[in-house]
Amino acid sequence: MRTESGRAGIQQSADCERPVSLRGDQDGSIGVASVRWFWIDRFVEFESGRRATALKAVTNTEEQLEGYLAGFPVMPASLIIEGFAQAGGLLVGERGGFQERIVLAKVSRCRFHFEARPGDVLRYEISVQDIQSMGAIVHGTSYIGDRVQGEIELVFAHLDNRFAGVDLFHPDGFLCMLRLFGVYDVGRKPDGSPIEVPQHLLDAEAKANGRQPGAAAPSGQS
Repeated sequence: MRTESGRAGIQQSADCERPVSLRGDQDGSIGVASVRWFWIDRFVEFESGRRATALKAVTNTEEQLEGYLAGFPVMPASLIIEGFAQAGGLLVGERGGFQERIVLAKVSRCRFHFEARPGDVLRYEISVQDIQSMGAIVHGTSYIGDRVQGEIELVFAHLDNRFAGVDLFHPDGFLCMLRLFGVYDVGRKPDGSPIEVPQHLLDAEAKANGRQPGAAAPSGQS
């Protein structure tokens, strides 16, 4: 996930089903290609501004395994890094209500101990080491079962005012992705209370679905 993740917020239409094509829109926002750039499946833990745990099942049905290493299907290391970045970027972005424009600036260090193969479930454990107005440092460890599969340190940057008014993602599609990942199902504040969907994302979703901003969402979307 780069950006609020660079690539993390795969943009889809409001119904979360039809992908949109790559384009620069008149409102200055950026659409993405008609491929789901999802490198985690769901969060199972999410503590605002502190830590998160996400899962990614590796299967033979995934296109990126086909032909990467002929006769020896493995999850490409670059896409495991994307999984770390996607989970970490969302953890950093949520702390500010997804108002900051966040990009992956640097992979400070990264080490893999063995491959992730079809049938494995990657467990990404992410923790925020430092977060300031300019960006954040995140540490991640991937596990398969009880074995440490990889370790990484990522640096995220907050884009400055030169990018004011430019949305990296369509907010309604971004909220759809957050719901698919279970952020608001398992997300908690440090005091244990549930994290809330930011109002600007709810308003964008309402507008995309033909409702007035601030109107109550249909059951199951609050």
